Amino acid sequence: MNSSWMKWTGVDLRHYSKQVELELQQIEQKSIRDYIQESENIASLHNQITACDAVLERMEQMLGAFQSDLSSISSEIRTLQEQSGAMNIRLRNRQAVRGKLGELVDGLVVPSALVMAILEAPVTEPRFLEQLQELDAKAAAVREQEARGTAACADVRGVLDRLRVKAVTKIREFILQKIYSFRKPMTNYQIPQTALLKYRFFYQFLLGNERATAKEMRDEYVETLSKIYVSYYRSYLGRLMKVQYEEVAEKDDLMGVEDTAKKGFFSKPSLRSRNTIFTLGTRGSVISPTELEAPILVPHTAQRGDQRYPFEALFRSQHYALLDNSCREYLFICEFFVVSGPAAHDLFHAVMGRTLTMTLKHLESYLADCYDAIAVFLCIHIVLRFRNIAAKRDVPALDRYWEQVLALLWPRFELILEMNVQSVRSTDPQRLGGLDTRPHYITRRYAEFSSALVSINQTIPNERTMQLLGQLQVEVENFVLRVAAEFSSRKEQLVFLINNYDMMLGVLMERAADDSKEVESFQQLLNARTQEFIEELLSPPFGGLVAFVKEAESLIERGQAERLRGEEARVTQLIRGFGSSWKSSVESLSQDVMRSFTNFRNGTSIIQGALTQLIQLYHRFHRVLSQPQLRALPARAELINIHHLMVELKKHKPNF
Repeated sequence: MNSSWMKWTGVDLRHYSKQVELELQQIEQKSIRDYIQESENIASLHNQITACDAVLERMEQMLGAFQSDLSSISSEIRTLQEQSGAMNIRLRNRQAVRGKLGELVDGLVVPSALVMAILEAPVTEPRFLEQLQELDAKAAAVREQEARGTAACADVRGVLDRLRVKAVTKIREFILQKIYSFRKPMTNYQIPQTALLKYRFFYQFLLGNERATAKEMRDEYVETLSKIYVSYYRSYLGRLMKVQYEEVAEKDDLMGVEDTAKKGFFSKPSLRSRNTIFTLGTRGSVISPTELEAPILVPHTAQRGDQRYPFEALFRSQHYALLDNSCREYLFICEFFVVSGPAAHDLFHAVMGRTLTMTLKHLESYLADCYDAIAVFLCIHIVLRFRNIAAKRDVPALDRYWEQVLALLWPRFELILEMNVQSVRSTDPQRLGGLDTRPHYITRRYAEFSSALVSINQTIPNERTMQLLGQLQVEVENFVLRVAAEFSSRKEQLVFLINNYDMMLGVLMERAADDSKEVESFQQLLNARTQEFIEELLSPPFGGLVAFVKEAESLIERGQAERLRGEEARVTQLIRGFGSSWKSSVESLSQDVMRSFTNFRNGTSIIQGALTQLIQLYHRFHRVLSQPQLRALPARAELINIHHLMVELKKHKPNF
C-alpha cells in the first residue's frame, strides 16, 4: 500500500522525514539565538514581576487591615443608631411632658393684663370682653384640673375667685342698667336689646360661673319686659279702639231684618244703611300683601286727621305689632339667654304671657257684642296669614296663641252667619211692605255678603265657610220663592224671580270666581225661569200658533197627518192673523220686557231669546204647512218668508 502511495505521489517519505527534522533543528537554533539576544530583557522582566509581587503582597496586607477596620466601624455605627433611637424617644417624651406642663402652667398662670382689665377696664371696652373670655377659659381649666387632683390649682384658686367676683359684679351692674333703661318712657326697645346682644357673652359668663346671678338677671329682665309689654299694649289697644267707626253692626242688623221694621222708643238708632255691613267694598285690601305688613296705625295721628277705621284694620294693626315684637323678643331670648326648644318657649311666655292673655280677653270681650260677619271673617284670614309669617320667621312660640284667637273668631263668625240664616228663614214677605218686581234688598244684601265671603275664602279655602254659605243660599232661594208667591200673576212672579236671580248672579260673578257653586246654581235658576218667562211672554200674541204647531207635529209623528185636512180654516186664520199682528206684537213684547227688567243687558237677552224662539216657531209652522195635506192651501201664498222675517226682527233684536 505504501509503495503504491509513494508511487502515486512521487515523494520519498524517508527523505521527506529527514528534511522536516532538519528544518526543526534550524528553527530551534534560531529560537535559542533569539532568546540569548533577549536575555537581558527577560531578566529585567523577571525582576519587574518580582517587584510587583512584593507590592501586591503589601496591598493585600493593607486591604486586610482596612477590612478589619471596616468591621469595627460597622459595629460602632449600629451602636450609635441604637443610642440615637433611644435619645429620640427620651426627647419626644420630654417634649410631650413639657407641652402638657406648659398647657397646665399657661392655664393656671394669671397674667397681669387679665388682672388689670378685669379690675380697671370698663365693661364696654373690647379688652374687658377679651380678658373676660380668657378668665372664663382659665376658670374652666382650673375646675378641670381640680377634678384630676392637680395640687397647683390651689395656688391660683384665690386669685381667680376674686377676679370672678369682680367681673360678676361689673357685669351685673351693666346688665341691670340696660334692663332698667327699658323702663324709661318712649324708649325704643330695640336699642338696649341690641346693646345686650353685643355683649351676650356676659350672660354666658354668668351662666357658667355664677348661676344665681344669671337667674337674677333673667328674672329681672322677664319682670321688667312683661310689665312694659302689658302696659304698652293696654294703652295701645285703648287708644286704637277710639279710632274705630262709630257706627258698628248690632244684633238687629241682620240680613232678613226689614228696613221698615219699627224699633222701641229707647232702642239705639240702627246703621244709616244696613246694606253697608254686607258689602266688602275696599275692606278686603286689609289682607292684601301690601296692606298686611304695612306700618301699624298711630292712633293720635288718626285722631288729629279725624280718620276712622273698621275693626279688622284695628285688629291687623294690633296683631302686626304683636307679631313683630313677639318675633323679635323670641329671637332675642334664644340668642341672649342661650335657650332653645321648650326652654325658649317657656321663657318667651314668661315675658309675653300676660300681654297675650290681656289681648285675648280684650278680643273675647269685643266679640261678645260683635255682629259684623265680614269683619270677623277678615280677622280670621289675617290670623291665618300672620301665622304663616311667624312660621317663615321660624318663631313657633305664637302657635298656641293663634289657635286661641281662631278658637274665639270661628265660633263667633259661625254664630253671626247662623243668625243671618235664621233671620232670612223667619222673614214674613207680608211684613215687607208693597210688592215690587225689582230686585229685593234682602237678596241684594245676600249677593253682596256671599260674594264678599267667597272672594275672601278663595285665598285660603275653608270648607266650613262654604257649608254655612250653602245654608244661607238655600234660605235666600226659599225667601225669593215666598215673595214671588205673593204676586197674583205668574208673569209677575217670573219677572221678580228673574230680576233677583240676575242681580245675585251679576254681583257674584263680579266678585267671585265664575266656576263657584253659587254662580253655577243661580245661573241654572236664571236660565230655567227665563225660558219659562219667554214662553209666558209669547203665549198671549202667539198662543194659537204655538198650540197648532204642537198639535200638528204630534199628529205627523203618530202618522195621522190626514187629519190636518180639516184644519184649513184654522190655518188660514193663523196665517193672516200672524201676518197682520206680528210687528205690533213684537213691539209690545219688547217694550213690556224693557219695562219689567231693571238690568238692560238682561232685558235685551230676554228679547233676543223670545225673538229667536218666535223664529223657530214660525219655521216649524212652515214645515207643517209643507205637508201634502196643506200644500194646496190658498193662504200659503200669504206666508211671510223666513229670511224676510229675520230681517224685520233684526230691528228689534240687537246683534241678531
